[in-house]
Amino acid sequence: MSYNFYAYMDRMKYIKRWQLMRSVREENIMEHTQQVALFAHALSIINNKVLGGTANAEKTVLYALYHECSEVMTGDLPTPIKYFNRSIQGAYKDLEEKATDKLLTALPKEFKLELETVAKPQTDSLEYKLMKAADRLAAYVKCLEELRSGNKEFLKAEKSIRDDLLSRNMPEVEYFFKNFIPAFNLTLDELD
Repeated sequence: MSYNFYAYMDRMKYIKRWQLMRSVREENIMEHTQQVALFAHALSIINNKVLGGTANAEKTVLYALYHECSEVMTGDLPTPIKYFNRSIQGAYKDLEEKATDKLLTALPKEFKLELETVAKPQTDSLEYKLMKAADRLAAYVKCLEELRSGNKEFLKAEKSIRDDLLSRNMPEVEYFFKNFIPAFNLTLDELD
């Protein structure tokens, strides 16, 4: 018997983000997911090593790795549409859940039990909150990249995402902003 789950996941590279905005460089959900996983890991380290917290880094990274999996079936619905009103937001959440459930049926039973806990995470957990912050950080870094390239299309998004991130009152995010975000505005020569 052949299972389709990983073939579906491989299709993440074909799903574009930021569809309503002109981008200097296109981004797909596969590369976005990798960046979110990196940032989620960083936020977990900050929580544990800098703040003395108890974040489960592996769980946080796995949440990040699978946080867009439903989009291989739904596509990436632009944020202004997704959050236009509660009715649309609720309907989209339901659609994402159904897509995730369908994806999980494309796995052997042993895999499904393992992956269900990360593809459908506990939304009240610290790890989920860290992953969601990492997801927004990745969007923020995309805005910085576009603005550095002279694309003013991302001005409003950069401000609203920054405001959202800083309003979360998460010391992990504040630490990341202070210690890592400035480097994203440097050229390769300046990084060296």
